[in-house]
Amino acid sequence: MPGARTHWHRHPLSQTVFVTEGVGLCRRRGGPAEVVRPGDRVLFEADEEHWHGAAPNRLMVHPAIDEGDADHAVVDWPEPVTDEEYAEAPATG
Repeated sequence: MPGARTHWHRHPLSQTVFVTEGVGLCRRRGGPAEVVRPGDRVLFEADEEHWHGAAPNRLMVHPAIDEGDADHAVVDWPEPVTDEEYAEAPATG
């Protein structure tokens, strides 16, 4: 839904997000937020802290593939993305 986003999180063995519909945002810890659109593929490296979600005024659909095995958790959820962090994202038009 518009404005929805994950918490900051990381995947011990990586995550790949495929945007199939709408307009979204993703951000790696320490970097700028990026606009993502249908057809975009985003790879988050192992243990790379990040978030992803919908643009403020658009919905976004994205299947995600998380790697995992018997020795690693699939995801670690440290903290929510603040409204201030989310507002730093570029305009999506």
